[in-house]
Amino acid sequence: MHTTRDLLLEAAADAVRSGADWDRLRMADVARAAGVSRQTLYYEFGSKDALAQALALREAARYMEGADAAMVGHGGSPGEAVGAATEWTLAEAAGNPLLKAVLTDDTGGLLPFLTTRSEALLSAANDHCARYLSGHWPSLPGDLVLFVADTVNRLTLSHLVLPGARPDQVGADIARLVDSLLSHATSDASGGPA
Repeated sequence: MHTTRDLLLEAAADAVRSGADWDRLRMADVARAAGVSRQTLYYEFGSKDALAQALALREAARYMEGADAAMVGHGGSPGEAVGAATEWTLAEAAGNPLLKAVLTDDTGGLLPFLTTRSEALLSAANDHCARYLSGHWPSLPGDLVLFVADTVNRLTLSHLVLPGARPDQVGADIARLVDSLLSHATSDASGGPA
């Protein structure tokens, strides 16, 4: 069963996918498409910015679930796991109509939620990645796990906004980077060669 919040988020996503200009999109139109009053929409989200933020976080949650599934079976190293998640995320994003609409929106109405206003999105992704790494490799230092999570998510977000190499290549590069960061830091901490 869909909640009112779900219906409103889906109505907003549908509007974006259909090419609506976010800056010109009226909250009343989103509410009408969801079958609720404008007051209900404002009660649920408070503002159009809060609706956009919630839409970005909902999409991020979907990606995190998929990334988790991609990491299953990649227990050989943290880099392999994170690289698999990155590859899945970039490959999935390439065909996501909502993300394509956001990235091609010349008005910049939603793009800042992936760039200059991405704090909440990055925070959620960093927490998720750090929990995964700490849960599967509990001996890793906590500050290092947070650094790796932030680095990986910023790189992945950068490749979402400005695609570069193929997803499998980016995933492999990130896997090497993570394993290199972790091996240097853990050998430094144990007094081994740097």
